[in-house]
Amino acid sequence: MRPLVAVVIVLALVVAAAAVGFYTGQPRHDADAFSSPPARSDATAAAPAAAAPANAPARRRPGKVLPLVDAMKELDLIRPSRAKLAEDFTLATPGGGTFKLSEHRGKVVMINFWATWCPPCLEEMPAMERLYRQQKDAGFTLVAVSVDTDPKKVTPFVAAHKLTFTVGLDPKMDLANAYAVRALPSSFLVGRDGSLTALAIGPRHWDNDAAHSVVEGMAR
Repeated sequence: MRPLVAVVIVLALVVAAAAVGFYTGQPRHDADAFSSPPARSDATAAAPAAAAPANAPARRRPGKVLPLVDAMKELDLIRPSRAKLAEDFTLATPGGGTFKLSEHRGKVVMINFWATWCPPCLEEMPAMERLYRQQKDAGFTLVAVSVDTDPKKVTPFVAAHKLTFTVGLDPKMDLANAYAVRALPSSFLVGRDGSLTALAIGPRHWDNDAAHSVVEGMAR
């Protein structure tokens, strides 16, 4: 009987030790389980706010961003054979003001030659307006140079189509001739340094991904 009693006593001691270990160890495990995750969650939540710069730029538009060279190719723009500054000019505007190209140095400037009687010009005007509205706060400006011989036709046209970009008047085609314009519409893109960067002869989809990518690439 004594061996049996000894065995029972040993078993009782083992069970008691296990129970003590369970109840003394489990609370620490539970505390880790419920206290540690909130600490990690707080640190994770605070990290993005601390890491993100205050002036981090937001994405300006949805859509695809193309490399500048690819965007120009897709838009079928003509690159000048050699670097040259765009010829400076000052034009009257229908409201009685003026537009001087050199005053916009540091911005990407689009110079568009058009006329109220030109159907392809009217075709691209809405897209130009959308491009201008979306990119004007990102260092982009647009001047649409009317070659109408009667400037009085321009103001009603601009009002009817709710155009917000600048319109210049070139009734004698002095500027158009200086830029060797031979077809309407013709558009010239001028870089931030004042250099002539690209030319488009004929209408373009000025509000597609390629057009936005060209402006954004030139503005960088």
